[in-house]
Amino acid sequence: MGTLGEHRNEVNLEKRGSFFRSFRSDLKETFLPDDPFRHLEHQSGCAAAGSLVKYFVPVLEWAPKYTLAKLQADLLAGITIASLAVPQGISYARLANLHPIVGLYSSFVPPLVYVVFGSSTNLAVGNTAAVSLFLGSVIGSEISPLESPELYKHMFFKAAFFTGIFEATLGIFRLGILVEFFSRSTITGFMGGTATVVIMQQLKGVLGMRHFTTKTDVVSVLGSIISHREEVGTVNKGLNPISISHLKFESKYHGVLLKAVLISGFLALSEGIAVGRSLATMKNEQVDGNKEMIAFGMMNIIGSCFSCYLTTGPFSRSAVNFHAGCKTAMSNVVMSMCIMVVLLFLAPLFKYTPLVALSAIIIVAMIGLIKFEEAHRLLEVDKFDFVICVAAFFGVIFFSMTAGLLASVGLSILRALLYVARPTTCKLGNIKGTEAYCDVEQYPDSVLFPNILILKLGSPIYYASTGYLRERILRWIEEEDAIARKGEVNLQYLILDMSGVTSIDNTGISMLAEVHRYVDRRGIKIALTNPRIEITEKLKSSKYLDLIGEQAVFLSVKEAVEACHFTEYKNELV
Repeated sequence: MGTLGEHRNEVNLEKRGSFFRSFRSDLKETFLPDDPFRHLEHQSGCAAAGSLVKYFVPVLEWAPKYTLAKLQADLLAGITIASLAVPQGISYARLANLHPIVGLYSSFVPPLVYVVFGSSTNLAVGNTAAVSLFLGSVIGSEISPLESPELYKHMFFKAAFFTGIFEATLGIFRLGILVEFFSRSTITGFMGGTATVVIMQQLKGVLGMRHFTTKTDVVSVLGSIISHREEVGTVNKGLNPISISHLKFESKYHGVLLKAVLISGFLALSEGIAVGRSLATMKNEQVDGNKEMIAFGMMNIIGSCFSCYLTTGPFSRSAVNFHAGCKTAMSNVVMSMCIMVVLLFLAPLFKYTPLVALSAIIIVAMIGLIKFEEAHRLLEVDKFDFVICVAAFFGVIFFSMTAGLLASVGLSILRALLYVARPTTCKLGNIKGTEAYCDVEQYPDSVLFPNILILKLGSPIYYASTGYLRERILRWIEEEDAIARKGEVNLQYLILDMSGVTSIDNTGISMLAEVHRYVDRRGIKIALTNPRIEITEKLKSSKYLDLIGEQAVFLSVKEAVEACHFTEYKNELV
């Protein structure tokens, strides 16, 4: 294939550097895409150490700049969320079949820890309905809260402790990418299903029933409504008792603890980080998901030593905090102090709170989590996302919270694998009057050249997708060649647009070599356009560029097409 002389832009085919340099760069992009330590490069040793400490302990960054005006705003917000935290703490503890006081404990210590390590100015810390119900279901399947109440309660503390270690480890090693498998459609369906189950569970209090099932599926709940009734307990006063002596790991319960830690940990992280980020965008702020993981981990580790069960950043409480005008995480301290007053002096009064009132509080909060509009939007925009959402919803209400979550995540992973195995690939044509080359299906009036086939390859080109890509490219060649022969011309050039290919493995390179041998037998020449440097390195090392020639690599589809026409013109002159 000829060249365009001085009119041709050269493609950089040089290596980026050593393997270790490239590997280090790839690792950095994977785990440190935001490059959080970039500002340390130009600082002295002491200054860099101080900045590093401030990164992991954000309170040292904002506390010295704290003003009276901010305190006034945080004071109002803290008192407001405290008024919500008390009934929520009691109600959510009931969901988990725990004593109501444990729900109040969980709104006292963890918020104080979050203020030190948390990076969000809007998040209000506390327990959540979904996690409470899930832990109650998982732990209750092994230990009866009625027959062994102390062991049952201590298992919640252990679950919080090990979940905290799990969360902090994810944050320290920058593994927040794992939480991304909980897509928005998964969370929408799961929260909707959980809210539905929670509402049904509250019929126990609304109808004044004495006993109720610990299972969460709709069949079991309806069965309990038909056959059982319920009674009221007292709420003692006093601050959190030390529970660190109860954090013993008995081997007979390692299965239930592992299940509780992994799933509830992901649930708590997904909700807390999603809430923090969504509220931050309204203030044009940034929330570091990995720092939040460390903060959640620390507050659950420390909280578990003071009779607290798993906490995160619940949506309802955080939304109230945001709308109340909070300025910093200090609103959590105010809330914690208010809870302390309740624990010391007012807790016994809540034994007179009607169960129907607590149930009503939960029902009202849960109705807001059933997002019909979001589900309808998913149906209109992306049918597969809708299926993922529905799988989570019906899996939760008809089977269990674990089943619904796993079904939805499984579908999400399947979808991701399908994208890898079937990367988007299309045929390109020239948009009249422009230099742009676009998908001919999207732009059916685009100009096609009878002797040139232009294909845009999707990414990544891995072993899982090579079979599909090979068959698809060969089919395009046969179809295009048949069309060309009807016009009494031959297909002479195959241009592969590599601009969208971000990675390729050895199997993918072998596939390109097979395609080259196939088209070479037909007298068709291959050209590549705009490959990334990571791709050209591998193509050069594997000797693939020796097969097609480095002069067959172009900066753009336009230049490759012009080169094809120039070569054809020269051949006609000869």
